[in-house]
Amino acid sequence: MADLLFRWPEAAKFGRRVPKAKFYEHGTVNTAVREKFISEVQRITWAYKLAEATINLPGTATVPEVQVFTIDAKASDVGEPILNAIDKAIPFPIIFEITRQSAGSTEMRMVAAHKQLGTGTPKLSAYYSTGWQPADTTRQALPTVITLPALYTALLQPMTPLAPRPGEEMSEVADRLAAVRKLEREIAALERKLRTEPQLNRKVELRRTLKTKQHELTLLVSG
Repeated sequence: MADLLFRWPEAAKFGRRVPKAKFYEHGTVNTAVREKFISEVQRITWAYKLAEATINLPGTATVPEVQVFTIDAKASDVGEPILNAIDKAIPFPIIFEITRQSAGSTEMRMVAAHKQLGTGTPKLSAYYSTGWQPADTTRQALPTVITLPALYTALLQPMTPLAPRPGEEMSEVADRLAAVRKLEREIAALERKLRTEPQLNRKVELRRTLKTKQHELTLLVSG
């Protein structure tokens, strides 16, 4: 996972403010999430549209465009339920930039889920994020690629805690990361059981299972 911000092309600038109420119209926003929009979000800006018409990279049915949304936080951060609601309302992959005020200075982080478009509701992975960094951090040029799907993958990679294996699609990285997180939870549960298990034979069995799970985890995270 790398901490960086991208320098979005001027030609792709959209700069349209989106009222929070626009997202309430979608069935995915319940009362609790609506309250989070009110308490956590100051402003939502549809900042950039990365598309063939704006940056001259061809899209596909799975990645027709990539949108960049800037969210100004009212407090220390914006929660995933809000990102999820926006992602489900917009039928394109989205890269979010969240801005907050901290100790008198402005900080930003980049966050996104891998979005797979299809019929009905898009399939979303877990959310990946950079760390917080000063908003005036020198931005990096966009990765050099020849298609929008390749650009989308390259934008997500710095946020992903797993390095892609050679030839691995972003959807496969997302599935592998989900498996890693599941194994991590199982390992933590086994370690708790091991600490409290009074019977020696049961301890031996738990240790064996734990070792197997730890080995599986090592294989999953290796590049």
